[in-house]
Order: sequence, then C-alpha cells, then structure tokens
Amino acid sequence: MGEVFRGGLDRAPGAAAASEPPALVRSRGRGYHDAWRGSQTRSVIGRPQQMREDYDAIIVGAGIIGACTAYELAKRGWRTLNVERLPAAGYGSTGASCAIIRTHYSTLDGCTMAYEGFHYWTGWAEYIGVDDERGLARFRRTGCLVIKTERNANLVPICHHMDALGIPWHDLTPAQVKERLPYYDLRRFGPPKTPRDPDFARPSGGDIGGAVLFPCAGYVSDPQLATHNVQRAAEGRGAEFVFNEEVVDIARRAGRVRGVTLRSGRRVEAAVVVNVSGPHSFKINRLAGVEDGMNIGTRALRQEVAHVPAPAGYDLERDGLVTSDGDIGCYCRPELGNHILIGSEDPECDEREWVDPDDFSTEFTEQWTTQVMRVAQRIPSLGVPRREKGVVALYDVSDDWIPIYDKSDLDGFYMAVGTSGNQFKNAPVAGAMMARLIEACEGGHDHDADPVTYSLRYLDASVDIGFYSRRRAINEQSSFSVLG
Repeated sequence: MGEVFRGGLDRAPGAAAASEPPALVRSRGRGYHDAWRGSQTRSVIGRPQQMREDYDAIIVGAGIIGACTAYELAKRGWRTLNVERLPAAGYGSTGASCAIIRTHYSTLDGCTMAYEGFHYWTGWAEYIGVDDERGLARFRRTGCLVIKTERNANLVPICHHMDALGIPWHDLTPAQVKERLPYYDLRRFGPPKTPRDPDFARPSGGDIGGAVLFPCAGYVSDPQLATHNVQRAAEGRGAEFVFNEEVVDIARRAGRVRGVTLRSGRRVEAAVVVNVSGPHSFKINRLAGVEDGMNIGTRALRQEVAHVPAPAGYDLERDGLVTSDGDIGCYCRPELGNHILIGSEDPECDEREWVDPDDFSTEFTEQWTTQVMRVAQRIPSLGVPRREKGVVALYDVSDDWIPIYDKSDLDGFYMAVGTSGNQFKNAPVAGAMMARLIEACEGGHDHDADPVTYSLRYLDASVDIGFYSRRRAINEQSSFSVLG
C-alpha cells in the first residue's frame, strides 16, 4: 500500500524538504523528472571517484532496495557498484513512494517480512550507523486503520496472521472508528465506482462493519532521504554509486554473467549482477536473456497519487492515521503541511495502465479526481482542489503483486524485482535477504532445488526465500493489488 507517491515517486508529495531535489511534488503540466538535472556523479562519501574496471557485484538501480542490497553486501566485504540512470539515489519509484510502513499483508510470509522491517525503521539510526550530512529520515508512527469489507473477509485472515506472529492489533466498532476519525461518514459506498457511474457517491446500504487498527504502522515522510541514508551507510563500507548512467548490455560467457556495458560505452566487469531497477526490471531481465526461465514476470504500471489539504479544523499531520479503505478503493496517509496523500487500491473499476517506463504520460488524468472524490465520500468536508497536485509515476509489478527475490537461469545474475507499491517498508530485510541468497548461491548452493532460508535479525523466525521464486505458481492468496 503506497509506493508511488513522490516515489512510484520521490518523497510523498508535500512541501519539498531541503534534502531533496526541488519541485518533485508537482501540479498539472509538469513531470517530476523535469525538476532536477545534473551531470554524472560518482560518489564515495560525497567525493568524486574514478570508477574501477571490475567489482565483485554490480547492482542495477539505486532505489531503497538497491541501496540496501549494496549495504548488506558491502558489510560482508564485497566491492559493489550501483549503476543508476537517474541523478540521485532514491530518485525514481522509491522517491515517489508514499513510504507507508505497515505489518498487514494477505500472506503470512508477507506479514513476517513487514514486521521484521518495522523493527528496522524504529531503529533506523542504529541500522544506518553513520552520520549523513542531510540528517536521518524519520519514521512517523501513526498506526494504520483498515476498514472491514467483504473483499478483505472483514480482516479475519489477516488478524490470524497477526496472532501467529505476535503482532498487535485492535478491533474497532463503528462507534470507535467515529471516535478516532470524527470527520468520517461511516455509510457504505462500495463496491468502489468511478464518478462516471450513476451510483457514484450514493450509499449502498448500511454502515461499515468497523475496522482494525494496526499500531505498528506509519510512514516515512522523505523516502529519498532514507535512501540517501543507506547510500551513505553503504559508502562507509566501501560501496560505490554512479548516477546519470545506464546499463545497455549485460555481458555473458559460458552460461555466466561477466559484467555490464554502460551508455557511455564503459565496460565494467563483475561476476555478479543484481537487477534492482524498478519499473525497468523487465528490460534488464531481457538484456540478460533470463525471461524464458521465469514463471512470474514484471511490468510497469502507471499510477497517480493526489496531494490535497486536510479537512478544515483538523490537524492530520499531528493526529492523523494511515488508512486503507476497500469500501471506496483508496488508501491515505498524512503529509507535511497538514495535507493528505491519496492513492488507489486498484479496484476492479479502475483501468490498469501498463506502460513503457521510458515513454509514459506524467500528466494527471481523471483518475486523480476519481481518487479525491472517493475519499470525499468518506470525508464529506474534504475539498476537491481546483489545482491538481501530487505525483504520476510507476510501479514495478509482478504477475501476482508479490516480489521476486531470486537467482536466475544465468549464473551470477540475481533479481529483486516486482517490488513497487508495497515493498519500501521491507527494503532493509530484502537487502539482507538478497545478500544471504547471493553468498549462498555463489558458494555453490542450489537454491532452485533446496531454497535458501534467511534467519531474521529481530524476529525469532526464518524466511524461506523460495517463497519469492521466479518459478513459483501465481499465489492465489495475493490481493492482486498494491496491498500485496
């Protein structure tokens, strides 16, 4: 839920923080990529450095998961290089993310990863372990309130997952929901509709059946800063990053990856290449020739997130919650300056726009208005601004909306893909898990025959990395939406 806000988008739309490139939150007519241009930089603790000719691992992408993968490998002594086509770490889908931290997923494995990730965010300074000249990103713990619907089985299965993992949750009656959110209209409006439907905004009968409050939840108001924090941590261990550079070829020989060729013509050798390129993941997999060995693919999905003022008389930046409301098909979170970010939960009535990540419109469409008007059903005092603000960006979506953390049929080529929309919160776990997988496979372990497990740092549990296999069947337990 929520990774395409200034992170499908850069940071969630809001007043631009000093640590970010300016004007990433935009209004109609200007794409967020237009806001900042710069020359190619190579950085180690902020100093230009000459790129080597070879590394132990090249990581394609410098979003939050790519940076965390570099950090975890660097901690193990690997010489890593992140190649990023954009001007800075976390500038693409990560930066556009709403950066929501939550623990509820449709699968037990998803909940396990998310709860482990929650502990990293509450101990962010300890995880980073170095000073960042821009300061550290802040996790704002608000809790997440999820409306009960027939579609989510009134959250009974998810609460069973919570109990199995010891994750707290609180059942709320409609009256308790109203007490927490007095500006809410509790009537049912579902199933979600578009404003073109004659029954849009017409109550469908009765009130909602209550909600569940998950207290181990909130958001990071600046996902790009969080990524910069990890970049600095990785650089402190010897990792290197190159920006405004693009991988155009992946060298292969005798069934093994050998390195990459960059747009500038530079060839860089490595025995390991990791695809963490977000919405471009399918293109990088194609360069590596590994798509035929995958049962699960990825595609780029265009998304819009609206940035609107909070209803008058309420300080949602101080008192607001992250909310997920399947009855109207939207999620929301507070944003700096007493605003709200509004994203779609991908209901059936919304057309999904699969695009070429190098050629898509950054203009707002009627989808922006649809999302705001849906939330205005629940919050009647919410105004619909005349000027559209927010972000248009991309998700990197797998066929079942569950990520792929795996090796490939090409020895030495790994992938952490299909992650946009719901994996920002899991980035530190994903990075550590990818490092564990890479070391095991490079040490001769046959992950396809005997899946590698990863022992979690905070929870007394292990993750079967095979759950995220490229060869898995479609997981029918998935929500097949941004909810994961």
